[in-house]
Amino acid sequence: MVGSPSEPIWKRALETYTKMFVLWVVLGGIAAYLWPGPFKFAGNLQIAGHVPVRNLFFSITMFGIGMALTPADFRRILANPHLIVIGTATQFLIMPFGSYLVARAFGLGPEHAAGLIIAGAAPDAMAGNAISYIAGADTALNISLTLVSTLLCPVLTPALTKALAGAILPVNAMLMLIELAYMVVLPLLVGFLLRRALSGLVMRIQVVFSAISVTFIIFICTVVLAGSVDQIGSGRMPSAGLGILGSCLVLNCLGLIGGYLVAMAFRMGIAQRRSLAIQVGMQNAALGASLAKSQFGDQAALPGVMFVFVSLITGAMLAAIWQRRVAAKTT
Repeated sequence: MVGSPSEPIWKRALETYTKMFVLWVVLGGIAAYLWPGPFKFAGNLQIAGHVPVRNLFFSITMFGIGMALTPADFRRILANPHLIVIGTATQFLIMPFGSYLVARAFGLGPEHAAGLIIAGAAPDAMAGNAISYIAGADTALNISLTLVSTLLCPVLTPALTKALAGAILPVNAMLMLIELAYMVVLPLLVGFLLRRALSGLVMRIQVVFSAISVTFIIFICTVVLAGSVDQIGSGRMPSAGLGILGSCLVLNCLGLIGGYLVAMAFRMGIAQRRSLAIQVGMQNAALGASLAKSQFGDQAALPGVMFVFVSLITGAMLAAIWQRRVAAKTT
């Protein structure tokens, strides 16, 4: 429990910091808009002259997730293979192809369209697991789908991006695959093996990696917004910004509704319908933004950042509605 007196003060502080991550994203965005210089500098930082700091952040986040994995997580996947196949197929069909159609419908420019497609082709979001829990959905299914889509994304995300965005802008699918391999697969594997070797220590410091994950989202949002300040201030951005925001909202709703309807079509229970809706509608858009920035620059990363805000708001609203329904049935 957050704030439990029995926990060390550093752990309580990190739990509070993690719980309030939406506030930090908003404050970070305001700071990046008002003082973009330091954030632009941070966004361009590299390690050893060629590895962006943002990629290191994400690798550490994936390492933390790997340390949270147990053999039971994989057994749960094997116990319900048909649900995993349906959920994963729905995820990688609705969102990537939906993002392409939505980008065309909104007439987005090449960079913004490519950025939206990359966000749509990204795996589902880890934040969806927490929202699923609050909404009274099948959280175990969400966790399984997140793990599977994350493991598949180094292959599917570059391939789908190349197929859908390649006609808009040149896509270096091999570079994207390499980035995803060292940002996702390798740290996940190392974290999982370390958990097996040092389970006691890992449990005590797991909150550190949750805080790092929140910091990564804040970092990506602020550096991308800072990189777009000149366009926003020039008067060229307002109409484009509204188009990006609208496209993110439509894509998010398409995923939420599409996931729910697919679950209904396969006669899943209420909890599983909610899980699939949340899982399909909430992308790991922070990863998508990082990839888009690597491929095309700040403007391409902007749809991913906006999608983070949109999906958090709609996810929280859905969770609140569904949570009240669960509470009403138990009273």
